[in-house]
Amino acid sequence: MAPIADKERDRAQWSERFAGEDYWFGTEPNAFLAAQAYRLKRGMRALAIADGEGRNGVFLARQGLAVTSVDFSPAGVEKAKRLAARSGVSIDALCADLEAWDWGPPRFDVVVGIFFQFADPRLREALFRQMADVLTPGGLVMIEGYRPEQIAYGTGGPREVEKLYTAEMLRAAFAGLEILHLAEYDVELHEGQRHNGMSALIDLVARKR
Repeated sequence: MAPIADKERDRAQWSERFAGEDYWFGTEPNAFLAAQAYRLKRGMRALAIADGEGRNGVFLARQGLAVTSVDFSPAGVEKAKRLAARSGVSIDALCADLEAWDWGPPRFDVVVGIFFQFADPRLREALFRQMADVLTPGGLVMIEGYRPEQIAYGTGGPREVEKLYTAEMLRAAFAGLEILHLAEYDVELHEGQRHNGMSALIDLVARKR
């Protein structure tokens, strides 16, 4: 588990970013997630991890899903609640450290993780495992992240290559699931003030058997 001092520093940093009325990554959903909406059905139970200010959790709720949105920044969680209220939907927005959070038994039909690349390899492996474990049979995991080529673009994401994703990494991490979609591509991204410009992305959709 990461040192408490490091976590508190990170929490303070994100809370500072999320302060104010502007939304750091905008209020519209991630483009990959929006493109995968055809896979979603009303009434599904969804978990959005590291959901920040709630743009993706709120999008899922607008599709008729029962959404649990988790982030470790209190400021982000409060803004997620406000965004949901403005959008006329309800989400269960929780402030929690994903490393220490009790994920519970298999109870979600969809688990979404968009650009949650704060995790070092040890924590990332644990999070990937939890994402699969908490799915009900037939449930979907949806992930978008940056590839190592993103460092050269410098348009968002971590600067540490070990925190970036490759196709081989995702195939290995979710080998027990059926891979429905795995794509690597470069695209012009415009999602708020921090994900802006040409970006090296990788997307995964996998289904629990």
